[in-house]
Amino acid sequence: MNPQRWRLEGQTALVTGASAGIGLAIARELLGFGADLLIVGRDADALEIARDELADAFPEREIHGLSADVSDDEDRHAILDWVEDHCDGLNLLINNAGGNISKPATDYSEDEWRGIFEGNLFSAFELSRYAYPLLTRHASSAIVNVGSVSGITHVRSGVVYGMTKAAMQQMTRNLACEWAEDGIRVNSVAPWYIRTRRTSGPLSDPDYYDEVIARTPMRRIGEPEEVAAAVGFLCLPASSYITGECIAVDGGFLRYGF
Repeated sequence: MNPQRWRLEGQTALVTGASAGIGLAIARELLGFGADLLIVGRDADALEIARDELADAFPEREIHGLSADVSDDEDRHAILDWVEDHCDGLNLLINNAGGNISKPATDYSEDEWRGIFEGNLFSAFELSRYAYPLLTRHASSAIVNVGSVSGITHVRSGVVYGMTKAAMQQMTRNLACEWAEDGIRVNSVAPWYIRTRRTSGPLSDPDYYDEVIARTPMRRIGEPEEVAAAVGFLCLPASSYITGECIAVDGGFLRYGF
C-alpha cells in the first residue's frame, strides 16, 4: 500500500463556513491529513478563535483565515484574490457555507428565498468557477460540496433549502463531467441531522427529536466529525477514481422504508 494515497501533504484547501460546526470539523480533518488551509467565515471573531484553535492543534501546518460573506460577489472575488496571494494555485475547494430560514412556502419574502439561493447555491457555483484556473494548475484537484438529504428527499427544512441542495447535487454531477478532463474531481456529501449549533434548536424539542431518531436506523444524531471524514476521503488521492458522486452521511435515513 502507498501511504501517500491517504495523505494531503503539500496540498492547499479552501474551506468556507469554517468557523464552527461541520466546516470547522472539515478543517480539522484536512489538517490531520497534512493539508494547509485557507478558511473563510462571516464572523471575524469566531473565525479568529477557530484559526487559533486549529493552529494550536496543528502547529506545523499553514492556516490562514479570511472573514468574508460568500453570498456577496465582491467578497467571492476577494476570496480568490486572497488565495492567489497565499499559494500557488489551489488543490481542494470545500463549499460548505450556507444557511436556511425554515417556513411554509407561501410565507417567504422574495428577499428571503433569494438570499438562501445566493448563500447555498450561487456561492458554491461562483466560487467553483472562480477557483477553476487555480485548481487546474495541478495535475489533480478536487471540489467537495456539502449538500443535504433535503436535496434528495422531502424533509421539514423548507422547500427553498431543499431546492438549493437539489440543484447543488445536479451542479456536482455536471461539473464532474465537464471538468474531468481538466483533472478536477467534483463530489458532494449529504448529511442528515448533525449535532451543530444550527440544529440545536429543533432537536431541543423532545417530540421532534424522537421523530428524527425514529426515522434514523442508527438511532442517533450524527457528529460533525462524521461528515468531515466523508469529505476528507473525497479529497484524498485514494478516491482518485470517484467523481460526480454523493455520499449520504445520514445514519441510514435515506434507506429507511416502512
